[in-house]
Amino acid sequence: MIQRAPAFVLSAIALSGALACSLAQAAEPVIGLITKTETNPFFVKMKEGATAEAKKLGAKVVSAAGKTDGDNAGQVTAMENLIAAGATTILITPSDAKAIVPAIKKAQAKGVMVIALDSPTEPADATDALFATDNYKAGELIGQYAKAALAGKKPVIAMLDLHPGHPVGAQRHNGFLKGFGLQANDAKSNELSRPAEVVCMADSFGDRAKGQTGMENCLQKNPDINLVYTINEPAAAGAYNALKAAGKDKGTIIVSVDGGCAGVADVGKGAIAATSQQYPLRMAALGVAAGVEHAKTGKKVSGYTDTGVTLIAAKAVPGVDSKDVKTGTDLCWGAK
Repeated sequence: MIQRAPAFVLSAIALSGALACSLAQAAEPVIGLITKTETNPFFVKMKEGATAEAKKLGAKVVSAAGKTDGDNAGQVTAMENLIAAGATTILITPSDAKAIVPAIKKAQAKGVMVIALDSPTEPADATDALFATDNYKAGELIGQYAKAALAGKKPVIAMLDLHPGHPVGAQRHNGFLKGFGLQANDAKSNELSRPAEVVCMADSFGDRAKGQTGMENCLQKNPDINLVYTINEPAAAGAYNALKAAGKDKGTIIVSVDGGCAGVADVGKGAIAATSQQYPLRMAALGVAAGVEHAKTGKKVSGYTDTGVTLIAAKAVPGVDSKDVKTGTDLCWGAK
């Protein structure tokens, strides 16, 4: 087995020993933010939201990220550094829902409040609270839309997922199937359902290039695919590139989740038929506000807060509530 050194990116403040010491003594609350990656637009926007809210409330955000989605070692190291830096609250989007739990428990034992953003841990109550989209509902919305958009045609489905075992990936995947009216596990399961209508599944890791490769492989397995579910809009963009190169972009429906500005623009262009829009700015702002309150009063938040989801589509379909591209553009990743 090849052991890779933990890779993580720290921004806003370099966490040297001397600076960590000075941060711990600072009057302003220090809030840590650890995202899955630093390059995914979703997490870039989340960082912007956290920084803006912290500035408003007189706090400091120290941000860190894994090198890739799934880089648990990088997130563990980042968490240790943030504790040393004096963070009283850490906001995290877990790359590995199970593997990160021991590091969270260590942080909590030192009095640090830990809040999950976007992605729950496993078990979900390993963090003090969760601010996130209802990902099963997000999947259901695009599943309902896809069924109506196919207008009675037999579905031949490809699913470009996140990676095995991740709660967000499972909830969106199974929610999509449930919304379409196919056999699907419930929201508590992390196992991916695969009814007969699903002819291909591939792990995209939420990445555009991997999404394109996954779609190319699926088309080789079954060139008759007419519906593509994708875990997020970067994967959807990759899938569209593969379909276009194969001359199949006009006859294939792509649905996704995210609702970022670029993704909504792709809905407007016809590359994506519909997407479930999330609100990472709101997740981050709520997390920072809770962290500041904790630093000042010791009060901890608890439980799950649903930060909202809206179906955005260029063309409305009968029986499915959706908002248009203009609305999606106005709302893209902001507070609902």
